[in-house]
Amino acid sequence: MFFHPSAGIDLALLCNMNPKFFPVALVAAVVFVGAVFAPTHSDGQTGDDIAMTQLLNDIGTQQATIADNHAKIDAKLAKIAENVRLARIYAGRAGGKVQ
Repeated sequence: MFFHPSAGIDLALLCNMNPKFFPVALVAAVVFVGAVFAPTHSDGQTGDDIAMTQLLNDIGTQQATIADNHAKIDAKLAKIAENVRLARIYAGRAGGKVQ
């Protein structure tokens, strides 16, 4: 048996451990922690739940508005980019300086 007195652990026992032990122990630990810290179930909505639902609905509406505005901005930027491209083409044909 290999034993290192300063470690206080029997290395022979560590080497002979079942390889399935660690995943099983990990799952057991996760289940235990989940059971300890799981929120309690309430039968009805409280004032905080109603306020949270309203806030989530407002955020959803704001995100839809932001996405719509983003699409409009992208369309305007594409139009401006096309106008700049055309202006460079016409400036090049007219003998102007093209960057």
